[in-house]
Amino acid sequence: MRPLTGARLLTDGPEGIVLALDHGYRLTLFPLGPALARVLIERPEGLRSPRTWSLSPELSGQSDPALADPIDGRDRRDLTGFAPVDAAVAEDEAAVTVTTERWRVTVRRAPLALTWEERDGDGWRTVLADRPTQPYLFDGRSPRFAHHLVAHAGERYHGFGDKSGGTDKRGRRLAMGTTDALGYDAETSDPLYKHIPFCLSVRPDRGGSAVGLFHDNLSRGVWDLGQTIDAYHGDFIRFEATDGDLDYYVVFGPSVAEVVAGFTALTGRTSFRPRWALSYSGSTMQYTDAPDADRRLLGFLDELERHVLPCGSFQMSSGYTMIGDKRYVFHWNRDKFPDPDAVAKRFVDAGVQLVANIKPALLDDHPKFGEVLAFGGFVRDGDDPTRPHVTQFWGGDGAYLDFTNPATSRWWSENVTRELLERGIGSTWNDNNEYEIWDDAAPCDVAGRGGTMATLRPVQTHLMIRASYLAQIAHAPERRPYLISRSGGPGLQRYVQTWSGDNRTDWKTLRWNLRMGHGFSLTGLFDFGHDVGGFAGPRPEPELLLRWIEQAVWWPRFTIHSWNDDGSVTEPWTFPEILPQVRAAFQLRERLVPLFYTLLWRAHREHTPVLRPLFFDFPDQPEAYGEEDSVMVGDRILVAPVLDPGVEERALWLPAVPGGWYDLRDGKRYEGGVRVTVAAPLGVAPAFVRAGTLLPLGPSPSWGEGPLTVRVFPGPDGFATLTLFDDDGVSVCRDDNGCVLTITGDDPAALTVARSGGRAPRWTSLVIEDAAGRRIGERPLDRG
Repeated sequence: MRPLTGARLLTDGPEGIVLALDHGYRLTLFPLGPALARVLIERPEGLRSPRTWSLSPELSGQSDPALADPIDGRDRRDLTGFAPVDAAVAEDEAAVTVTTERWRVTVRRAPLALTWEERDGDGWRTVLADRPTQPYLFDGRSPRFAHHLVAHAGERYHGFGDKSGGTDKRGRRLAMGTTDALGYDAETSDPLYKHIPFCLSVRPDRGGSAVGLFHDNLSRGVWDLGQTIDAYHGDFIRFEATDGDLDYYVVFGPSVAEVVAGFTALTGRTSFRPRWALSYSGSTMQYTDAPDADRRLLGFLDELERHVLPCGSFQMSSGYTMIGDKRYVFHWNRDKFPDPDAVAKRFVDAGVQLVANIKPALLDDHPKFGEVLAFGGFVRDGDDPTRPHVTQFWGGDGAYLDFTNPATSRWWSENVTRELLERGIGSTWNDNNEYEIWDDAAPCDVAGRGGTMATLRPVQTHLMIRASYLAQIAHAPERRPYLISRSGGPGLQRYVQTWSGDNRTDWKTLRWNLRMGHGFSLTGLFDFGHDVGGFAGPRPEPELLLRWIEQAVWWPRFTIHSWNDDGSVTEPWTFPEILPQVRAAFQLRERLVPLFYTLLWRAHREHTPVLRPLFFDFPDQPEAYGEEDSVMVGDRILVAPVLDPGVEERALWLPAVPGGWYDLRDGKRYEGGVRVTVAAPLGVAPAFVRAGTLLPLGPSPSWGEGPLTVRVFPGPDGFATLTLFDDDGVSVCRDDNGCVLTITGDDPAALTVARSGGRAPRWTSLVIEDAAGRRIGERPLDRG
């Protein structure tokens, strides 16, 4: 591959700062904001992928992602929605320097190398630097290219979506691509389901200062985070792609929180789901695969009632579409479901929402295959574009739908409406959408513009979700849609909730899924979870299932889902001997709904993670970087779940904070900045509340009548302000139909409650409890 050299300043204007490079290459630098910059390098023949689907719809001024997300993407040169900042350009014999108020970049001419600095008091501090030797390499015989940067001692690398292993990916080589990774190893398997080439660099030696690097490239490739050692180049990291364009964004901090918020604002505001989706969601492959699927599904409702367990939804697997032993999206098996509308109505009447599984490929004997073939709705064959590209899918050979074709997206939306929404199934589970088409040359429509699968795999997934979303908002325009997707690329969060896919039942998975979750949170995927109990493999033993449930109570997505090797089903009532503890855990989850609903509202409005690693909130405390098996829930609660069998105590580190921490279970106070060992019997994960916290707790079930409870955990400086958001739980969120409660005060007996928004609180009274859960007092809430 050829290193880039030259860097001769051509123009400096509103369309960017353009530099000519040798051999006909060109670099454009865009100062896009106080904390955002972009670099685009074009080949002599121009852009390989002139459209992008990765950027945030909010940048275009649209609040609805589908309205701001055209099917053919956004022109890669379009700067609409950005707020470019003033930049001073200077040059000398060796380099061109671009300086803004907060950051500057020095562009060395030969070989081309960029050094990024952030203002630090009266001086400047380097935050990101290309390696000095051959940092940019382009292959003249193929579309391949590579970008190399200096790896500093002690620098940690986070992000990348749902990657396996620990939070810090230093020393790993991560594949950029997606696969259907059934039963993956949560410590080592790669790739998994998401394709998000975002690297968050964190420097603990600088108090946790951070910077983000996002390559807007969706071709298969690799992030090499120091695994390769080469004596000629020193310590370095590398992003390499097999196709597409070198187009990257630098997101400045200096804090991790600022970088994560900046990246999320760039790629998409987190969708705000209905409140019912916070309650436990049931699911299993076995119900709908069974010959008597409708009876099994309705039996689930009966068991919920018999065991007095709250449930908000049921994720219905694809067995409802089967013909023989194969699955055919949008086809109802009438032997299993003689009356699907009646089944859906029973669930609606029970207050349990159905979420139906749908898949983006048709087997070649699908009843609707000819219908789609007639309008050219499939991804086409690279050797013979007159034919659909036929490849391996679940159950046999099939063809993937080409969602870049407007006719295909319309066809999909129509079928979602007719086969699901009009039957009373209001939500979609977009699954098996990794688009494992291995022919990079397979043509796609791209709204008549043309393109190939080399750069469009995550785009197809994105547009599948978009088509489902459009169907749902057209069918119920006043209701917030709820969608789930297993796969996706940058911006996945603007439509869906996601999860870590088909994990394996094992104690190891319990630990490493927790660590994987930190990657979700640091990549803008704030609304996530994992399959409780494990999806593939053996049925979980009682202890493992209960420990999984204890942890899952604190995840945004709380779903027990299984496809056990022995054909059994993992259900809350699988083991009667632990059912009392399971019921108590479910009740705790329901009581936490006001907290989680507010955290998701903040995630939507402020780009703030719901869950986060400890160093997110305590970057200046070195111990925080090693505590991967604990997690912060918001900024006030630390959860340290039990992750090993046969253990009934938990050792953990508590960050140094004024007043220390309180055990949520009994109100016992601990000093911060120390390691402690606490009892951890089966039933409740150890959780600690920061001193000075007002913790909101609602009724159980969360949709029932009951007071709002505030449990008080005193601190040396009184209490931090508690802000709670609530509404009817389903309507499109507007300023005039929500309720924001702001609770303040230093005296637990005389807390002040202020209200804003156009809706009265749904709670009739306010109960105050001490740190041990003992009632201090109660008073009415103003609902006028």
